[in-house]
Amino acid sequence: MSGAARLALIAAGGTGGHMFPAQALAERLLADGWRVKLSTDDRGARYAGGFPPEVAREIVRSATTARGGLAGKLSAPLRIGQGLMGALRAMRRDRPAVVVGFGGYPTIPAMGAASILGVPRMIHEQNGIMGRVNRIFARRVDRIACGTWPTELPQGVEGAHVGNPVRQAVLDRAAAPYHPPGDGALHLLVIGGSQGARVLSDCVPAAVAALPDELRVRLQVSHQARAEDAERVTRAYAEAGIRAEVRPFFTDVPERLAACQLVVSRAGASSIADITVIGRPAILIPFAAAAGDHQTANARALAESGAAVVLPESVLDAESLARDLRAILTDGPRAKAMAEAALSLGRPNAAARLHDLVTELTP
Repeated sequence: MSGAARLALIAAGGTGGHMFPAQALAERLLADGWRVKLSTDDRGARYAGGFPPEVAREIVRSATTARGGLAGKLSAPLRIGQGLMGALRAMRRDRPAVVVGFGGYPTIPAMGAASILGVPRMIHEQNGIMGRVNRIFARRVDRIACGTWPTELPQGVEGAHVGNPVRQAVLDRAAAPYHPPGDGALHLLVIGGSQGARVLSDCVPAAVAALPDELRVRLQVSHQARAEDAERVTRAYAEAGIRAEVRPFFTDVPERLAACQLVVSRAGASSIADITVIGRPAILIPFAAAAGDHQTANARALAESGAAVVLPESVLDAESLARDLRAILTDGPRAKAMAEAALSLGRPNAAARLHDLVTELTP
């Protein structure tokens, strides 16, 4: 890549919800001739395997005051300060044309250094309620892009609705033909995101086991479960005579999503973006412990449009989930209408729109 190519520094935290849209922007910028660096911490780097190899990684020191007990809270400012100094040194060596933050505490050093050096900067907020770190920088950036609309923003701060960028693997299956449930095989996808998926491991196998025999014999389940839960989830499906593939992480979620008749999912912004771009009916179970209950806000548009059934954790049990699974899997026209409603909410051009905002900030 020519030394004259503009550099975009992408800062993203350590969950798939932050990293997947960051990856989508990186792919788009590389295709446009940019150089791209990713600034994250060791945890975030674990979710960066899908980034193109041309994206350089900068691992920074950072921390959160929200976890880790008293010792973690006391040491967090020091670690963040060390990360900030490292980010300043890196930016002075190779000054970016723009810094784009996607949230999460590992973005603090890069966003802080960009503020000090006056580098053009923007943030992308994936959720309907702004995260803690993005809220800190909301008044210190040139532009705010929102993935969910409406997004609750600080007083006097304006945002642009671009949608949540999805990876190329999802775009490759955008609006894939949907085959509503009928007399043939039924595919159920269960995805929990990178946090709080244990309740799905507790409830989904029992709910599937409670379905009528004529549904169960045709069912194939793909269930993403935490590593510590995988063995018991696999056993629960086997004891119920259900064909199931259980893994801690599926690398081919877009393919499985395109092939399924129904998805049971958390209401993380990235998962919802994938579901709506491909267009599949969903049962959404918002993560009750999410900051500001933002997953409930994320699910609102799908519930109101009829694209999804939303089951709060407060009312979730095997009986209620089995009821909703049965209602959708035995009603092909309803499932098809849900898929079409989901597709109507999809924003497959979100990465392009975000790319345009980035280029508008740079000479």
